[in-house]
Amino acid sequence: MPLPFRIGFGWDLHRFEAGRPLRLGGIEVPHPRGLSGHSDADVACHALGNALLGAAGQGDLGAHFPDSDPKWKGVTGAGILSEVRAIVARAGWIPSQFSVFLIAQAPRLAPHREAMRRAMAEALGMDPSCANVAFATPEGVGALGRQEAIAAHAVAVLEPSAQWPASREAGSVEPGGSGGRSHGGREPPRSI
Repeated sequence: MPLPFRIGFGWDLHRFEAGRPLRLGGIEVPHPRGLSGHSDADVACHALGNALLGAAGQGDLGAHFPDSDPKWKGVTGAGILSEVRAIVARAGWIPSQFSVFLIAQAPRLAPHREAMRRAMAEALGMDPSCANVAFATPEGVGALGRQEAIAAHAVAVLEPSAQWPASREAGSVEPGGSGGRSHGGREPPRSI
């Protein structure tokens, strides 16, 4: 019998770069420097995207959004989350909860918590009450403490989509399926 949910973990880190806007959690945060990356370098959305893909057994952001593909140049974190939501849905899952934890010496992020929570939940089609955003400072330690970069960790919970029982009888994708392939009527593999 398949598990009634899946849990995934994600992490990301981007270094600061002058001349770019700082985007975190799907919003722009006032700061003199942004983060370096092929996309908008939104570490919160990227960590969450990796957590969602991992929970669904669908790889990671690099596999779906390679920095060698000009299509993804400048894409927003919220845009990536919308795409990830579709990938996860094709695998038979929907996001039900998430928690994102940002680590930054500066800027102060607490005033932006609610806007980030709402923006990421909206990109995933979720109720914001099922989302959490938390922050910590590295207390001046390491590259993060020297304000060279910002990092994020994320945990995401997926549940089977409402369409799964009906689609299962029609022979389509089951939760836990790999790359959109059916398991030929067998139960999907169990996660641990």
